[in-house]
Amino acid sequence: MAYSNILRRLREEKTNYRKRGTLLSGRRDFITVNITNENTQVQILKPGMTGDKVIASAHSTYLIKKGWKGSRKSVPAAYLTGYLAGKKAIGNGAKDAVLYTGTRRYTQRMAAALKGVVDAGLIVPADPETFPSEDRIKGDHLTVKNDTTKIKSAIDSEVK
Repeated sequence: MAYSNILRRLREEKTNYRKRGTLLSGRRDFITVNITNENTQVQILKPGMTGDKVIASAHSTYLIKKGWKGSRKSVPAAYLTGYLAGKKAIGNGAKDAVLYTGTRRYTQRMAAALKGVVDAGLIVPADPETFPSEDRIKGDHLTVKNDTTKIKSAIDSEVK
């Protein structure tokens, strides 16, 4: 019986090569959202055969500098992190992108980050019905209240 060599990233369930192949053949920028136990990170990348190039990146630790109190992985934090990444990407010349989830499931926090990117002005094919409600994006459901409009205006004034 012959040994079948399985690709390491496929074996570790890190890369879905079918999705990745269609992404490369589409030649469009793509958005990745990574939500860990403490933070949210949103990146806009340009795909390439030799490797992907990061156009813009945003991390939820930026929100602390702007007065954010509370979780950096919540729905409002994901929205603001996506908004920041979208503003940076537009400043670097990006116009449209698609969401690449890889092997991860599409969650409400991922949808909130995607809505932030869309609200920043990037054209993304997404159904608005999948986005969280405005009350959840503003954080009305949380015990620790943050002013998302104040932080959003700080992002607008800082990133042009």
